[in-house]
Amino acid sequence: MIDQPFTLVLLFLLGILTGTIAGILGIGGGLLIVPVLSLWQVSLVQATATSLVGVFISAVSGSLQNLLKGNLNWKASLGLALFGIPTAQLGAWLGDRVSNSLLAFSFAALSLVVIYLLDLKQKLKARNQNAPEVTEQNGAVPSELRFAPIAGIGLLAGLLSGLFGVGGGAVMVPLQMLFLNESIKSAVRTSLGAIVAIAASGLIQHALNNNVLWKPGIALAIGGMFGAQFGTRLLPRLPDQLVNFLFRALLVLIAIYMVWKGFQS
Repeated sequence: MIDQPFTLVLLFLLGILTGTIAGILGIGGGLLIVPVLSLWQVSLVQATATSLVGVFISAVSGSLQNLLKGNLNWKASLGLALFGIPTAQLGAWLGDRVSNSLLAFSFAALSLVVIYLLDLKQKLKARNQNAPEVTEQNGAVPSELRFAPIAGIGLLAGLLSGLFGVGGGAVMVPLQMLFLNESIKSAVRTSLGAIVAIAASGLIQHALNNNVLWKPGIALAIGGMFGAQFGTRLLPRLPDQLVNFLFRALLVLIAIYMVWKGFQS
């Protein structure tokens, strides 16, 4: 059983590992937690639901830190969250109704899309270093001038969060930089704040559907928080080329594994 004491300790240790990798590569832990949970023959809908426990706890922790430091534009985060909350419910509803194989194939596709989007994020980061940006406090674009992009980004992030158990930051950040002209630091903070409400929305719906494995989720989440701290401190010591290679290799391996899970289902 996945909620036995020995298994929970193992999941905590795996959470440290996934958190470290997430901190090094700058991706959400959900992309790693879902495949890890599936190793215990947990259905993918339970894995995605349980992953949101860690996503929510991590987002709360990071956003509180940003808020205390005065670096969180909560109005911008709220704008994204308002559109993401209903689609997170929709994603959780869909996850409970699609087949395990379709969910696995879709997760594999998401992993490959994330590679492209994070490449895009790097290009936008380099471009924005030399370009002026239209900003409010903390770099956020006035929402009244960017209603359609904010709505689209929030709706997409919510759907991905509820359906795949990911935070959606890997998708939101490059889109915010592209369509809202935000700096990368502003986009990361804003998206993280929005993920608090979006992940909570998807988690509630999954909990109502009895898909959440609370003990494994909390064990992975606590381990992930420790690992993320280590990973972010280790990142500056690693060559950029090595990080980029590890990032692509990991997501390709995840995609291959999820395709295999899809055929196995």
